[in-house]
Amino acid sequence: MTSPTAIDSPTTGTISIADIRAAAPSSLRLQRPLPDRYTLATPTELEAMIRAAKAELGTRLCILGHHYQRDEVIRWADATGDSFKLARFAADSEATDIVFCGVHFMAESADVLTEDHQRVYLPDLNAGCSMADMADIDQVEECWEQLAEVVDINRVVPITYMNSSAALKAFVGLHGGAVCTSSNARAVLEWTFAKGEQVLFFPDQHLGRNTGFQMGYDDRDMRVWDPRHDLGGLTVDDVRAARFLLWKGHCSVHQRFRPEHVYAARAEHPGMEIIVHPECAHDVVELADRVGSTERILDWVTSAAPGTVMAIGTEIHMVQRLARANPDKTVVSLDPLICPCSTMFRIDEPHLAWTLEQIVAGTPTNQIVVDPVTAEWARVALQRMLDIT
Repeated sequence: MTSPTAIDSPTTGTISIADIRAAAPSSLRLQRPLPDRYTLATPTELEAMIRAAKAELGTRLCILGHHYQRDEVIRWADATGDSFKLARFAADSEATDIVFCGVHFMAESADVLTEDHQRVYLPDLNAGCSMADMADIDQVEECWEQLAEVVDINRVVPITYMNSSAALKAFVGLHGGAVCTSSNARAVLEWTFAKGEQVLFFPDQHLGRNTGFQMGYDDRDMRVWDPRHDLGGLTVDDVRAARFLLWKGHCSVHQRFRPEHVYAARAEHPGMEIIVHPECAHDVVELADRVGSTERILDWVTSAAPGTVMAIGTEIHMVQRLARANPDKTVVSLDPLICPCSTMFRIDEPHLAWTLEQIVAGTPTNQIVVDPVTAEWARVALQRMLDIT
């Protein structure tokens, strides 16, 4: 494996990470206020707007709804799923206008995978992801440069979680790494250690740690890299000793779940099955009966025997939807205080209606466009993941 400062691209010539950094959009995304026509509309009026726009656009339109979306939005979706599943659905769709009801990095992934004649829109530009924003291209490049001063950088493999910007996906593509999802992280990390001695895993430390423990590693093999400090707040010996360099990032929803929630759930319902997402902290994962991605959780709940009692450690809209779809089972949130994804929650019917009517009027807004250089190397990283898994 090599870690070049510049590399020949088959379609764009010689590029470097500086090209990706220069092309990366600002993390500052501002959504302009909606006209009163949408903010003051009644639910019935919004429904009429959306229904009329969908009818007008017909097969050229595809609305994607992430599992964490609120019900008023998800009911309009042509497909539901996790971020990668939806991005691939968009790529396979014949639609030319893709409205992604999710967050910014998801719309980027859809733009990376779709064809040039397809356009991807995000109804609210403020719908970001706090985890994805915990690692940006400048921080990761600085980390890489510092690592190169103390270890053989050719033996470090960068892996980014799907929940990251297109610029970070391009970074790992350029540097011989790959993307992973919560369902294939182990396969990707096994591939990683067949290539190198260390992994730089970002932006979610918990997925990296939980997968490492599943593979037989422990805390002695892991160090957390804090981008706010020189050398990640670590000593040179720490860096050299670590097999896993875990970026100090997390999901604001999944980090809310604590061991005391597990104890309380089991005390109230002896025999209750605890199912959590691998973005949860390791002490919670250790106590759970099952750990899996959103798609895996959906499958487990759907296939469970009637009468099964389950507490789910993931976003509340998905949990409530699972409960309604499975009335023969008891499905509750592991956190009694409820934990919505606040950024995902920004997508609502007014923004969806506005987005659709803008497309109908020929003045589409909030198109998400990944520049060709970044998109190409992000696709390299995604293809590596697909080849591995």
